[in-house]
Amino acid sequence: MLFSSISFLYYFLPVVLIVYFIIPNRGKNFVLLIASLIFYFVGEPIYSILMIASSLLGYIHGLLIDKYRGTKKAKVALISSIICGVGILGFFKYADFFIANINDLFKSELGLLHIALPIGISFYTFQILSYTIDVYRGQAQVQKSFIKFATYVSLFPQLIAGPIVRYTTIEDQLSQRSSSWDNVYNGSKRFIIGLAKKVIVANTLAEVGVLFANSNDKTVVLYWLVAISFMLQIYFDFSGYSDMAIGLGRIFGFDFLENFNYPYISKSITEFWRRWHISLSTWFRDYIYIPMGGSRVNVLKWIRNILLVWLLTGFWHGAEWNFIVWGIYFGILLILEKLFIMKILKKIPAIFHHFYLLFLVLIGFVIFNANNLSTALTNIYGLFGGLDIPLINSETIYYLRNYLVIVVVAMIASTPLLSKIVTKLKEKAKGLKALQVVEPILLSLLLFIVTGCLISGSFNPFLYFRF
Repeated sequence: MLFSSISFLYYFLPVVLIVYFIIPNRGKNFVLLIASLIFYFVGEPIYSILMIASSLLGYIHGLLIDKYRGTKKAKVALISSIICGVGILGFFKYADFFIANINDLFKSELGLLHIALPIGISFYTFQILSYTIDVYRGQAQVQKSFIKFATYVSLFPQLIAGPIVRYTTIEDQLSQRSSSWDNVYNGSKRFIIGLAKKVIVANTLAEVGVLFANSNDKTVVLYWLVAISFMLQIYFDFSGYSDMAIGLGRIFGFDFLENFNYPYISKSITEFWRRWHISLSTWFRDYIYIPMGGSRVNVLKWIRNILLVWLLTGFWHGAEWNFIVWGIYFGILLILEKLFIMKILKKIPAIFHHFYLLFLVLIGFVIFNANNLSTALTNIYGLFGGLDIPLINSETIYYLRNYLVIVVVAMIASTPLLSKIVTKLKEKAKGLKALQVVEPILLSLLLFIVTGCLISGSFNPFLYFRF
């Protein structure tokens, strides 16, 4: 089930909300757990058992770590938890990747398993691992209630597309949280904005990629239009789903941390990754990078740490070589920035910092968006006139006329400009009163437009099938 679907918006969610707010506080976690299992079961009936089993393993390992705290048995339990989590993720997500590469390397003919990737497994596996590691470190209290722990793992607002919510973030809220009309309103507002970002902006931009794939008359300008459109699409898709998750969490009384902070206004790759998919970046930082020594080691070990973390970051996104190359690409850029590029950037006007950042990120997402390395290289060649194609033609001009407006709108909306305007209005009494009247009307209009798009059967891709 997707957030951007009629069945979720007008059937599942209203029923869950009604039951949730009617039920006494002591039963709210149980309601959320059952709702989350139903939510997941609709899309992944068989793999619902896998998620429950993973939750049970995480719960048991947490209890064992706490029981034997300070002994070798606790460390054994932690290692067992990591092996189980990584092992399950590795089998379902990467088995065919390794078999295919073994076949290519050794000219063998091992049969592929053709295992379907369970939706959300990358997200909930990392959440379980963060819990057991934090319990071992003494940074989180062990959860004695399986209902509460399973609710944390399977919580449907962030189950299939993140953000990666750490147990420590909502530890207290699992036991005690309050609901208020302010939370419901602000959560609903955040959800509708995220929904509009996904359905109106991201889905429209995604159409450009489909047209490109079906075109037999490609041009250099069309390659650029597709690259820019995907760069914007993936931001509005990811951040839109994060907004929806944060909004839904707020409605139910949870405070999830922000996951995106206008990454395209960054002035360096380093800053970009502090603003993009924050929950993933900080997860790898806290559980992989820092334990290896982080930057508190000599230069060669630091380079090793960066490259290993970014290789894993790329691999986390998908079982294809282009994802691995994408991760290493950003790892190398971060190393080069630290060694000398930042020194150069400080000597030139800030506007060039943005162009530098946007260009390198665009190339990165061209690699990310490809089905394989060969396609990625072809698309990069296409950007720079390396293919035997014209600069522009009538078909490309037609696409530009149809999609240039949404691209420009997306560019503006990817900056904090609109947010700053709203903040300025709120600082004035008349502006605040106007917003109190206009805001609900605009939110209702957005929901109406989104509903119309979904009813009409508009293109509604789900990027997270790859993760």
